[in-house]
Amino acid sequence: MKSRFMKTTSVLTFAAALSLSAQAGEKAEFSKENAVEVIKTLSADDMQGRGTGTEGNAKARAYLVDKLKAMKLEPLGGTYEYPFDFTVKRRNGDELSLSAVNLLFRIKGSDSGGKSIVISAHYDHVGVRGGEIFNGADDNASGVAGLLAAAEHFQKHAPKHDVIFALFDAEEVGLQGARAFVKEIPEAAGDVAFNINFDMLSRSDKNELYAAGAYHTAALKPVIEKVAANAPVKLLMGHDDPKLGSNDWTLQSDHGPFHREGIPFLYFGVEDHPHYHRPSDDFETVPIDFFMRSIETVVMAAEAIDDDLGQITK
Repeated sequence: MKSRFMKTTSVLTFAAALSLSAQAGEKAEFSKENAVEVIKTLSADDMQGRGTGTEGNAKARAYLVDKLKAMKLEPLGGTYEYPFDFTVKRRNGDELSLSAVNLLFRIKGSDSGGKSIVISAHYDHVGVRGGEIFNGADDNASGVAGLLAAAEHFQKHAPKHDVIFALFDAEEVGLQGARAFVKEIPEAAGDVAFNINFDMLSRSDKNELYAAGAYHTAALKPVIEKVAANAPVKLLMGHDDPKLGSNDWTLQSDHGPFHREGIPFLYFGVEDHPHYHRPSDDFETVPIDFFMRSIETVVMAAEAIDDDLGQITK
């Protein structure tokens, strides 16, 4: 994803599963062990940095499809895999044609009224450069783990609205997966009313996580404030004002194409850290305690968006 900030390593201790509870009585229920397995597996050297169109990317996708099946998550429209093709311009002006695959699944709502929420995270990264593997633990194996944690939660606590989960490919080459999705939203996705996007959730030496989107959708502010009051990390609003220039994240990850189509969004991510787009963005450098608390926070927020979607999008 975009530019960011953080350091440190933590010792991993965990039970087989963890049920995390917010002070307000709301629960973010997900398996801590599963979240750690996802970020560790996707950022392992054998995934070769998950560059779009590479064997490592295909291996990561196969792992995720197996994970979705094991979790008994319903594929959208009868299939998890939604392939697409695109072209990008190289620095020398030549065009490069690539094939990529989005992974889509759904948890049905109890009373959606036809509206659906898309929760997204990209599973690709930048691959191998100069002989070094860019494993992308934070960017964005962490977001994938957060998305699957949200899916676990909604399996146990049925959402009001249909929730479409989108694991996008080719984010690192121009948000191509999200662009392909919004260009031709699958009929099975229903009326997409909102996007929640996770991209880089696992590192902050300040214990801070940012929620961007309230600048564009003012009705989000009280929802974010409610979550922040009970969140186990410091949840801040910002990075969504055009006056910020390069620090405006509005179009810098997969929520951007949704925003361009007039679909409101809420983006979660951390600020700059020295491991961003570096070979050192490995599982071993992830502070697991913050990562778990960050996931708890975004799952709480996803539930809050589902609860208040009518007020947010009216």
